[in-house]
Amino acid sequence: MAKNLMVQGTSSGAGKSIVATALCRILTQDGYSVAPFKSQNMALNSFVTDKGLEMGRAQVVQAEACNKIPRVEMNPLLLKPAGNNISQIIYMGRIYDNLESSEFKKIKPDLIPGIKDAYDTLASENDIIIIEGAGSPAEINMNENDIANMGMADLADSPVILVADIDRGGVFASIYGTIMLLKEEHRERIKGIIINKFRGRAELLEDGILKIEQLTGKPVLGIIPYINIELEDEDSITEKQHKMKSDKSSIHIEIVRLNHISNATDFDIFRRYDDVTVRYTDLDSEFTNPDLIIIPGTKNTVEDLVSFKKSKLYNQLYELNRKKGIPIIGICGGFQMLGLNISDPLGVESDIKEISGLGLLAHDTIFESEKETVQSKAIIKSVFSEDSIFYGLEDMEICGYELHCGKTNIDHQKDIVFSETFEKLGKKHVQIDGIINSENNVMGSYLHGIFDNTKFTETILNNLRNKKGIPEPSSSNFDLQEFKKNEYDKLEEHFRKYLNLNRIYEIMQL
Repeated sequence: MAKNLMVQGTSSGAGKSIVATALCRILTQDGYSVAPFKSQNMALNSFVTDKGLEMGRAQVVQAEACNKIPRVEMNPLLLKPAGNNISQIIYMGRIYDNLESSEFKKIKPDLIPGIKDAYDTLASENDIIIIEGAGSPAEINMNENDIANMGMADLADSPVILVADIDRGGVFASIYGTIMLLKEEHRERIKGIIINKFRGRAELLEDGILKIEQLTGKPVLGIIPYINIELEDEDSITEKQHKMKSDKSSIHIEIVRLNHISNATDFDIFRRYDDVTVRYTDLDSEFTNPDLIIIPGTKNTVEDLVSFKKSKLYNQLYELNRKKGIPIIGICGGFQMLGLNISDPLGVESDIKEISGLGLLAHDTIFESEKETVQSKAIIKSVFSEDSIFYGLEDMEICGYELHCGKTNIDHQKDIVFSETFEKLGKKHVQIDGIINSENNVMGSYLHGIFDNTKFTETILNNLRNKKGIPEPSSSNFDLQEFKKNEYDKLEEHFRKYLNLNRIYEIMQL
């Protein structure tokens, strides 16, 4: 059986995911077969595996750091908040139920055997498992039937290191309070502390480090300076995404910040281009001067459409598109919104049985209980006008993944096929995916990750640049996989410098 180490935090946002990712990379580069594991995730950013199973993106990132293909055993339980204190429960990659928090608490014991089996499967195939906790182990109101923190540590018989965020202040209080609130047997599981996101001179912490080690009996294994690493985020919208650069000479992309926005990682790619500015536009705000508007995916299409129609953006969207020709792209739920009508007869997403869409494309969507979760490949079928931002995409192959409950019916008399799926889950499958209007300025697709196809994205960006008279970059064909590799290497180098790896190896009995 594999050795293990669990990374827990004094709070959400302490940096558990980044520390776990760093350890995954370091141990992999040191020659071990490593796999990440997080028993319970809560996030709206998710991923579909090559088996068509849904999991959290944090473990996808960690799997990549381990040079492993993501698989659902790495995250057997994913909670996707759907509003009104209800979450969609994804268990072993499939929808289990939609439950309120008190109902979920009751069924957690039923999920433990599957979680243990998932962990054991990974442990039987690898040398080391890096386990990530969730939130804080000291949330004493939630410790009954815990499967995310110390409950998981018990299940895997794992030592624990505790990560604390010094950037938010009160780091020593958070460390001491967390440890003291734990049961004695769980205090014993904590073998060390990492202080994360430090800005300043480490020697100024020396007295505090000495004192906290005396008070807790736990060694500080590293003081990690803050580092800006461009990796995908677990949560929906982060400060990093809000603070994207702005410049008058750049391409301006505005993404509608829906209340239940999901898979915002679809748009991370735009940060890689120096002359591209991305703004997440709140519903109570206004579009500024966009060159492209994107309506993203959402966990609740119907409720977000209701909110959209009540917002300032609603009328402005039509004015910008119809009078100024500003192009619009809808992804997944955004694609559904662009149509004529959405029906939800089974109440899959809400109590609203039917609602008219934005009417910018001529399709109808009906929600069904079964969720489509597949990796797909498609080919672009349209021929575009020279003034369209899609000009030059003809016959291009693209890939991504689908993650939706709705089935969309297309009016072939009004809308044009944009792309056609030719493969799903590695098997031949011919089906219309994306559609576009006759003016070539409103497009919708179910493909998450469509912009990660760099040739696709750079063609669109170059068309926008030409419209604005902005020179095309001298170098193109951004290599996303090479970029990610470099970021993982940068993360490894940083943590190797500041972690006491010898002590960590001792803790893991390596």
